[in-house]
Amino acid sequence: MSQGSPETDRAGRNATAHPDRLRRFLEQEAQRLGFSDLAVAPADIGSKAAERLSRFVELGRHGSMQWMAETLERRASPRNLWPEVRSIVVLAMNYGPETDPLEALQHKSSGSVSVYARNRDYHDVIKGRLKELAGKLAARAGGDVKVFVDTAPVMEKPLAEAAGLGWIGKHTNLVSRSHGSWLFLGSIFTTVELVPDTPETDHCGSCRACLAACPTEAFPAPYQIDARRCISYLTIENKGPIPREFREPMGNRIYGCDDCLAVCPWNKYARSASEMKLTAREDLSAPPLADLLALDDAGFRAFFSGSPIKRIGRDRFLRNVIVAAGNSGDTDLVPGCEALLQDTSPLVRGAAVWALSRLTAPARMRELAQGRAGGETDPDVRSEWALAVETPAKQHNR
Repeated sequence: MSQGSPETDRAGRNATAHPDRLRRFLEQEAQRLGFSDLAVAPADIGSKAAERLSRFVELGRHGSMQWMAETLERRASPRNLWPEVRSIVVLAMNYGPETDPLEALQHKSSGSVSVYARNRDYHDVIKGRLKELAGKLAARAGGDVKVFVDTAPVMEKPLAEAAGLGWIGKHTNLVSRSHGSWLFLGSIFTTVELVPDTPETDHCGSCRACLAACPTEAFPAPYQIDARRCISYLTIENKGPIPREFREPMGNRIYGCDDCLAVCPWNKYARSASEMKLTAREDLSAPPLADLLALDDAGFRAFFSGSPIKRIGRDRFLRNVIVAAGNSGDTDLVPGCEALLQDTSPLVRGAAVWALSRLTAPARMRELAQGRAGGETDPDVRSEWALAVETPAKQHNR
């Protein structure tokens, strides 16, 4: 955004001469725009977060998210991204669920969608409001501003911690004493010198609930995560087949995972989202797997229009749905999975083979293999067929 014209008070003084008044103005506007909290971080937040991120990448825990390695230097410090920045306004918007998201895991024939993805894409909801607030900051205080909502190499969680919005918990997500863990973050970088807030301290204590809850043991240690084992990464960022060791632990999670957030004791203070665009769509609270298995590309795009789920594409999403079907024990899903053995996507075909190996008798799998496996050209799908026609005990333990 371009530099704004500073607003003066009745005495003709620039509003920046009254930091308390400017802060109250920003807080009031943020609340009006639907944000739950606002705090200010300095442009220099130290090297601890950068060192932690560098180690994460060095160990390969970012998996296939190569952009994390490519943007490591720019992400290390706000000033590496924009040298002129002097202060950072960090904002949080609550997206808390109305019900316990873990309840959805009990309905095996339906899919469990991460709370954040049950309605509109939060980028679309937040960015326009950030721009509006940033424009008013520039108009009141002068200076330049830039806004970011998970769309640039910005370490939002360390910034939020430095600003005092919360602390980074043992599950590596931000935790707020006022709002729990259900928070979207956005930031306004500005050349204006604002008074920074006091960083929050860690209040996790001896609690290990989030670490114990992880179904795939994605936390090598407290405050560390290996994305390659995280269901959110596996169902969203991972472009290939779901590794076999994680398929059964996925259960019916078809987009993301909320387990480590849902069990956090600090969420007893969280409220459900007040922004209607972030409250769950009824058809995404527990969508029947049978309906999702029938989605073609056009149907997928129409059903998930405006949703963050749309960005992973129909094939990756169907891969997740089929794995959930294989975990369901619901033989009514067999016809839908069999139909997908003919899908144009090898990602979908391979998942369908695995799911059917868990839902049908060995004799039926051998019959299906005779009709399909011989003509299969994709090596991953051929491997799935080979494992599927092994003895049930061998196949189940792979």
